[in-house]
Amino acid sequence: MNIKHTIKESIETKQKMLENDETLRLIGQAANQCVDALRNGGKILLCGNGGSAADAQHIAAELSGRFNIDREPLFAEALHVNSSFVTAVANDYNYDEVYRRMVKAAGRKGDVLIGISTSGNSVNIINAIAQANELDMKTIGLTGESGGKLSEECSLCIKVPSEDTARIQESHILIGHIICEIVESTLFPA
Repeated sequence: MNIKHTIKESIETKQKMLENDETLRLIGQAANQCVDALRNGGKILLCGNGGSAADAQHIAAELSGRFNIDREPLFAEALHVNSSFVTAVANDYNYDEVYRRMVKAAGRKGDVLIGISTSGNSVNIINAIAQANELDMKTIGLTGESGGKLSEECSLCIKVPSEDTARIQESHILIGHIICEIVESTLFPA
């Protein structure tokens, strides 16, 4: 294991993002959609599996708690945090339906759903995005380079220029932090 090589790969992935004007535009557009939803009394819902679930929860916590400044809390929730719900729906229906059912219960027109999938092919995330689209929610995908099937379902998909899961997840947190910073500085100007 070459530690320097791993750090270099992480930097190179982020450098590719930095040099891609379309990626930067999409991150800004995603942040603006979140700002609009929150300004209008809406909420930000997030979903993912495994490390992407942890990323969803991390981003939700930054928005609902605080990020850089003390301010009012914002309504942001990772859809997997109710383990009783997740296990009941997975048992009674199947795992592909867990996020779709929660979006159907909690989502409203004008809310935002951020679906996180490194492959872009997680069926439960795709199903949740499809449900959000039916509810006229804004749908944002965070994926790896290919975008997978998720990129076809989301109104906006930010594709990290990598096929390495670790590099993609590191970049998803960077994107999440940028969105949080834009949301916070826009809604709570100094």
